[in-house]
Amino acid sequence: MSIEFLLGVWFFLWALLWAVYFMLDGFDLGAATLMPFIAKNDDEKRIVYNSSGPFWDGNEVWLITAGGVTFAAFPVAYAVMFSALYAPLLLLLFALIFRAVAFEFRSKIDDPRWTKLCDAVLFLGSFVPALLLGVAFANLFMGIPIDADGVYHGNILKLLNPYGLAGGIFFVCMFAMHGALWLRFKAEGDLQERARKSAHILWYVVLALVIAFLALTDHYTFILDNVAKSPFIYSFLVLAVVALLGVRFFMFHGKSPISAWACSSLFIVCLTLFAVLGMFPNIIISSIDPAYSITVFNGASSHLTLTIMFIVVLIGVPVVIAYQAWVYWVFSHKVTQEELASDHAY
Repeated sequence: MSIEFLLGVWFFLWALLWAVYFMLDGFDLGAATLMPFIAKNDDEKRIVYNSSGPFWDGNEVWLITAGGVTFAAFPVAYAVMFSALYAPLLLLLFALIFRAVAFEFRSKIDDPRWTKLCDAVLFLGSFVPALLLGVAFANLFMGIPIDADGVYHGNILKLLNPYGLAGGIFFVCMFAMHGALWLRFKAEGDLQERARKSAHILWYVVLALVIAFLALTDHYTFILDNVAKSPFIYSFLVLAVVALLGVRFFMFHGKSPISAWACSSLFIVCLTLFAVLGMFPNIIISSIDPAYSITVFNGASSHLTLTIMFIVVLIGVPVVIAYQAWVYWVFSHKVTQEELASDHAY
């Protein structure tokens, strides 16, 4: 395989892994973010916990995989990214750690103060990562101030610019809609109805934010200009729009709530691919000078490393997909009161 082919494949895989992570972890981050607003009692809160309980840790495997691919395929980009975005990534890490504690230990102590603390931690441990991921990727789209040596000239406050904050708000609302659709599928009764109403409202919010974020992207970045050179990338945007319309259609006309959630998943994947592939060949864009940007050409591993890792991916990723598909199939049932009463429930 030629080096040019490998670089293109690895860039697409890098984008796809982030898209899959946003699709999978997005619904449990979104559901927990909505929990204080739609779960009115302890049983309903436990339904939110148990709707994501069998899946959340497996979903985060894709975050590790995306980071691992960055390290293996684009080590220079990995070094610069984890140096420049050190503060938000550290906050993201701590938020996910405390979130895991809330999941696993909420039911271990029968004390209302403890459960309230865990609920607050779960909310913050879900809202903060969603916000930070949006801020981080918006800044990557726009460009960050790195010099010729990859040294970051800024601080976390520079990341909280209007475009970065717009990306954070967009991610929070997109994940919240995704989580509401998941709860509509997994819950029953009043909680299911509140989830349905929340998804309905959030659909309009996400639609407005998509339009606004694309307009801001055209203003702050060169992604749309870059995509104009590769028109096939626009197909992902078209699919994203169709999927978003599909969410609304299946919310009102679909016989199975999972159909709307599946469309939401497709929306997240296609929109992520559109934006990330629109950066090609850049991985980290320098706002100081485009010549300082980290690209697939100056930030990649050797030909041999890319070839070996490509073989590993071809073998390993299908196994992970098969296992996770099996988990989703086994736990595809609704969260009922009987399940909440079982010993393994959260």
